[in-house]
Amino acid sequence: MHVPDQKKQPLYVIVLLILAAEAVFILPFVLQRIFRSTFLESFSITDTEIGSCFAAYGIIALVSYFFGGPLADKFKPHILMSVALILTAVGGFYLATYPNLYYLHILYGFWGFTTIFLFWAAMIKATRIWGGVHKQGIAFGFLDGGRGLVAALFGSVGVIIFSLFITKEVELTSIIERRLAFKEVITYTSIAVMCIGFIVFFFLKFTETESIESDKPSKLLTIENFKIVMKYRAVWLLMIIILCAYYGYKMTDLFSKYAEQVMGYNKIEAAKVGTSLLYVRPIIGVVIGLLADRTKASLWIVIGFLLMTTTSLIFYLGIINNSTTLLFVLSIGTMALGVYSARVLYFATLEEAKIPITVTGTAVGFISVVGYTPDIFAGLIMGYFLDANKGAVGLQHAFGVMSLFTLAGLVASFMLYKYSKKNA
Repeated sequence: MHVPDQKKQPLYVIVLLILAAEAVFILPFVLQRIFRSTFLESFSITDTEIGSCFAAYGIIALVSYFFGGPLADKFKPHILMSVALILTAVGGFYLATYPNLYYLHILYGFWGFTTIFLFWAAMIKATRIWGGVHKQGIAFGFLDGGRGLVAALFGSVGVIIFSLFITKEVELTSIIERRLAFKEVITYTSIAVMCIGFIVFFFLKFTETESIESDKPSKLLTIENFKIVMKYRAVWLLMIIILCAYYGYKMTDLFSKYAEQVMGYNKIEAAKVGTSLLYVRPIIGVVIGLLADRTKASLWIVIGFLLMTTTSLIFYLGIINNSTTLLFVLSIGTMALGVYSARVLYFATLEEAKIPITVTGTAVGFISVVGYTPDIFAGLIMGYFLDANKGAVGLQHAFGVMSLFTLAGLVASFMLYKYSKKNA
């Protein structure tokens, strides 16, 4: 059974899904993406050590994907998502106390549980339900594009808060002053995430979802559901596609660092680079979603990987430096287009592949177990190259590794496109 022709879902539902879907990841990921250097110096850790924190997150997430998928097929999305948001916010308040590296690992492991076990598959399933049969591209386009806008707004407000608590030129401030300013950013972000959790609990409701989920499994884990999911070749290809594209997405963490270390920007200017890039994401999400509904989602994933591979090679070759500002802007813009195009449409292909709605959670969990393993190793790989080779050379090597992943993703996505075209 596929997504039925149920009544049109309210627009505010997708707005709440967008808000929740990014809010839950602001504390674990977005803050350190925008304030990379500030984050590292505030916690007195290296690139490799923050990579090991992400590895702790990824290990817990790996197990959580597997068991969280079937959980989403049993419980209503708004319950799972609201609890996840509130618990994640609690972790944020603890982050603001500046725990040492050992406890930072534990915190990231905790976030692996809250954001994945409770949240991830429930959010994907809720979006698929909202999109119905004919609007999967735009549903996931709205979701990912909207998430980019939410992340950008959080980032912009974070930069403003940080600036307000810095009373002089940022280069003249001490690490203690920057730590105090960044503490305020973390605290206000945590308050916002908790408020969104309560809003989701009370207001995220669907029209006639009972008819959609009436044949949901009575047991949490059923072998039958996994057997159904594993029959689809698209599931196995999506594992590779998501793994490669997600590695590419993780590399966007380095844009603000590249701006600071290679292009010569100060810390606030570098943070603005990371934030401004997020404003491109909503436009890409909506446009690519609309195009995917008129053609094939898998085709646009192929194009996304082609753009990622090309631009990662440009960064690897070291062509971009402080005398080629325009090329830097064009390259990160093109890479963002590639990364977000693939990211928007990961799960829009579930309908294209004719995977039943009743096992969406199981399918998402099964695919994600492999697909999101870069949470474990991407940070460690990047950290190794960045710490071993300071400045431009380390960044070039990191982008070189990315080009290998995106090339593999290009091959897998082309195979998925051919497969879905054959089985249309």
